[in-house]
Amino acid sequence: MPRTPGRWFRILILTVVATAVVVLGGPATSLAAPTAPGAGGTGDDGPGTLEQQLNTIATALADARARLTAAKQQQVTLRAQLVTSQKRMAELSVLVGEFANAQYRVGQTATLNALLKSQSPSAFLSRFSELHEISLSQNAEIVQLHDIQTQYAATKASLDRAIAVANNQQAQLTRQQQAALRILNHATGGPTGVIIAAASASPAPRNSDGSLSDSCNQNDPTSGGCLTAPTLHAYQEVKKAGFNHYVHCWRQQSWGEHPKGRACDWACDVSGFGGTATGSTRTYCNKLAGFLIGNSDRLGVLYVIWYKEIWLPGVGWHAYTTEGGNPSGFHTNHVHMSIR
Repeated sequence: MPRTPGRWFRILILTVVATAVVVLGGPATSLAAPTAPGAGGTGDDGPGTLEQQLNTIATALADARARLTAAKQQQVTLRAQLVTSQKRMAELSVLVGEFANAQYRVGQTATLNALLKSQSPSAFLSRFSELHEISLSQNAEIVQLHDIQTQYAATKASLDRAIAVANNQQAQLTRQQQAALRILNHATGGPTGVIIAAASASPAPRNSDGSLSDSCNQNDPTSGGCLTAPTLHAYQEVKKAGFNHYVHCWRQQSWGEHPKGRACDWACDVSGFGGTATGSTRTYCNKLAGFLIGNSDRLGVLYVIWYKEIWLPGVGWHAYTTEGGNPSGFHTNHVHMSIR
């Protein structure tokens, strides 16, 4: 019986289409800079111009990197599938070659002789049926070879376009990094005592294009509000890593990530936000900041603010400007975590 490309080739074509429509860029969000503490002691100060610029760049960097990674992974899969396609084409080419060679050598006369040598009417019909089936099978192989050759050409063209998209993303990412470095002309080495931890958190679930869900539809364990699924995942992973001091995430305000369910403030003190952290409480927040940075790719961290400085993926630490001259405004009593 003839072999057909079937399901695996349809999957290959769909995968190519999915890869080829990877788009560049994405909406940027404004930076939530902390305010002076409110009644609950969970405020962040007002947003500043520099922080807004940094946040725009950080968002673009993170999203472009995620899309580029997803595109490259899809390309690896496509290349493996194309190898399978080429092997099948080679097999069919051999079969069609054998068929053509046999037809050339024996021709229609041999076929007629085979029928005439039948010993009885029933044998004649049986042999005729067998020859007919062989002919249909060989014809199907020829048609299949033509179809696969056509589909392969289209698949390769789509893969070439996908690679071009990925290269374009890489170029865009490089330009964004250069723009970030021009802004960060007074970058720092980060708060004293922060050591970036090795990645250990479970990766956040992602969409097929590498992006993270931004719907605020999960219950916030720290308030009566909501969190995005990636933010809740990050919250759970931080807790799992042993950081169990007071934390507050969602809150109502007119700007920033907190009302979008994409940010949490992790207090250095056990029971809440107090004065500037010192001694063991500062060590606690140093370790927490290091954990978030070390797991930023896995958790989808957009930025971390700690002790008058802000850290952004692909950029690093930068002096953080604030309008609130208090421990909460300076972020010397808590670590702020924003998730894409």
